[in-house]
Amino acid sequence: MSDPFSPSVLRVEQPRRGPFARSQYKVLDADGTLLAVADQSNERARRERLQTFFPGKSELHARAVLLTTPDGTPLLAVDKESGRMLTTVSRVDGETVGTFRTERVGRRYLIRDSEGGPLGEIAVDLGRNNFTVTDAEGSRVGHIRKKWAGIATHLLTTADKYTVEINDPVPEPLRTMVVTTAIAMDLTLHESKDIT
Repeated sequence: MSDPFSPSVLRVEQPRRGPFARSQYKVLDADGTLLAVADQSNERARRERLQTFFPGKSELHARAVLLTTPDGTPLLAVDKESGRMLTTVSRVDGETVGTFRTERVGRRYLIRDSEGGPLGEIAVDLGRNNFTVTDAEGSRVGHIRKKWAGIATHLLTTADKYTVEINDPVPEPLRTMVVTTAIAMDLTLHESKDIT
């Protein structure tokens, strides 16, 4: 499969897990076919284990996941730096695709290309469940919706489900940034459910 993210509708699911487990995601098409998996990188995973012994504010911790095809071929890395200000999406050769830069925490994020030029932005609703992605001219290019899973699931686990709708055609690198928005926003806004 040359481009596993070619469908205009994708689902991003984070398996139900305890508060100290690694960040993991599945990317599926609308029919439920597994297109890619994301798992926390080993370097960051070691740091996360240490944080279970030295608790702090988890939404401020750095986290990174590597997206691969189901057979393990690397595709992209999504790397959230310490704090909530910057998340970088890179290709496996290290080339930066773009960044998500916080303008207003929890409400507005700027999408930049590898040179720092504007690609678009993400507007977030008050409940942090709907993410509208627009291009640099303000035209809507995508919408990401986080499914409400119930109070117990929301408070006690990190199980999250997102639907990603892309208003194709969307040019690269913006399209790749729209595809990775659910993971980037989950790492930035919803991983703070961890107890560490």
